[in-house]
Amino acid sequence: MVTSNPTAAMRRLSREETGTSLIELLVVLLIIGILLAIAVPSYLGFKDHANDATAKANIRSAVPAVEAYYADNGTFVGMDLAALRTIDGGIAVDTVGNVGPTTFCIDATVDGKSWNKAGPAVALAAGTCS
Repeated sequence: MVTSNPTAAMRRLSREETGTSLIELLVVLLIIGILLAIAVPSYLGFKDHANDATAKANIRSAVPAVEAYYADNGTFVGMDLAALRTIDGGIAVDTVGNVGPTTFCIDATVDGKSWNKAGPAVALAAGTCS
């Protein structure tokens, strides 16, 4: 037979611990902070790498239009961004400069990462056209 004793029930309930303690919450916040300290620099590194790759890809995608301009005109003189966009409307370079009979410079910047190509036989280089 079970008897109902309110004082015994109150004593039993007062000894039970429920919920989370402040220490447990602080440990969880510490773990989250450590994970963020690891993840954020990695994310920023990936983002910089992606911006570099995008700027380089923008330059490489403009090269066929530059070559087509030279094939049509026999010179790079007169080549500008508008002229290249008449050949390929999807060009994403920022500037066309230092144009001469056999030279040119095109550059692209994506979120602070700049690359350029300064001539038909020159490799891509970091920075903008000077």
